[in-house]
Amino acid sequence: MTQAMSPLLEACAVSRQFPIRGSGSLLRRPAYQLAVDQVSVALYPGEVVAVVGESGSGKTTLGRMLLGLTAPSAGSIKYRGTDISRLHGDDWRRFRRDVQVVFQDTGGSLNPRHPIGDSIALPLRFNLAMNARAAATEVDRLLAQVGLAPNDFRHRLPHELSGGQRQRVGIARALASRPALIVADEPVSALDVSVRAQILRLMADLRQEQQLAYLFISHDLGVVRALADRVVVMYQGCVVEAGSADAVFNHPAHEYTQRLLAATPVPDPSQPLQALPMDGRT
Repeated sequence: MTQAMSPLLEACAVSRQFPIRGSGSLLRRPAYQLAVDQVSVALYPGEVVAVVGESGSGKTTLGRMLLGLTAPSAGSIKYRGTDISRLHGDDWRRFRRDVQVVFQDTGGSLNPRHPIGDSIALPLRFNLAMNARAAATEVDRLLAQVGLAPNDFRHRLPHELSGGQRQRVGIARALASRPALIVADEPVSALDVSVRAQILRLMADLRQEQQLAYLFISHDLGVVRALADRVVVMYQGCVVEAGSADAVFNHPAHEYTQRLLAATPVPDPSQPLQALPMDGRT
């Protein structure tokens, strides 16, 4: 299916390095750490691509580059075939509308002084040029869509909501711009298991209803198995394996993927978990 389409968003051999703090001086150039190394990934309309790996694997840096928040040190990010560094004016605004983000930190991503209705209305006013009355009506529709009663929630402040409720607000705010793709960076990792299942079901339903594409960044392979069409496995900034979710989970080809799967909790408590050593690139 995806082969007949053009990518909506893609990373083309991107790398990103960061200076190591305290390594430079007046007479010495700073040393750099390579966070992402020659990574390519394409996202097509309506599909879910999961990027998995442990902390420090480079998956969040890759997500930030795809969002246009961090510039690649090498390679390019293309939106509908055009390098995003060349987008200006209406083209840049279209990219910002089409590609939205749901953060891991549900509290920190919302202004603590603004009612959630105002936070959701902001992209409606800025990205879609809605007037105040139209935006208020759309806010109520979005809140209802993510399972929050508008009369009960539109005037609440973020600290008055649970973690799951704040994550629903984050999804509603991302949906407000009517995106084609949402980058979800560990969106359920801080939530209880029951709430996590509700949010995943919501995201799956929204995908079906609106043909949304997701880049799903996670270290939780159980979550990824439930949602992803394709899986990209990263380790120390590199892609070590990529393929369909069925292939990666049922026939992992790379030793690191095999160890990552072996370290995932299993339903049978009589089966011991295997440690995942991190003592070098494999």
